[in-house]
Amino acid sequence: MADTDLITEALHEAQAGLVEGGLPIGAVLADTASGQIIARGHNLRVQTGDPTAHAEVVCIRNAGRRRDWQRLTLASTLSPCIMCTGTALLYKIGRVVIGENRNFRGAESLFESHGAKVAVLDDPRCVALMRAFIADHPDLWREDIGE
Repeated sequence: MADTDLITEALHEAQAGLVEGGLPIGAVLADTASGQIIARGHNLRVQTGDPTAHAEVVCIRNAGRRRDWQRLTLASTLSPCIMCTGTALLYKIGRVVIGENRNFRGAESLFESHGAKVAVLDDPRCVALMRAFIADHPDLWREDIGE
């Protein structure tokens, strides 16, 4: 599965989060070789009241116990924050595909410094979705990023 396809799947998750009243950030975890999606997740912080329920953490949680993390690709609609980056690094996920980093630049250099491959697609769909959400819900956005 191409990187753009993974981001399209992550966007479906992001839109589900938005419909639920949460933040429109989505993620998928896929086998790097086959492209098969292993797990999905979207930001559930508002819906559950759990401050750690960011899309990437939810996605990794949904993958369950595994021993093949190094063979997986994490795709997220938005550049992962330090918490999400740390979770992915803990399990040594070897590749990260980022939909966009214009609205928020996470810890991309931390991924790279630990040997993870990072691809930023600058996908206009991801940029527009997040830009509109931030404009419509600035307080909720600032809460999500800890400001």
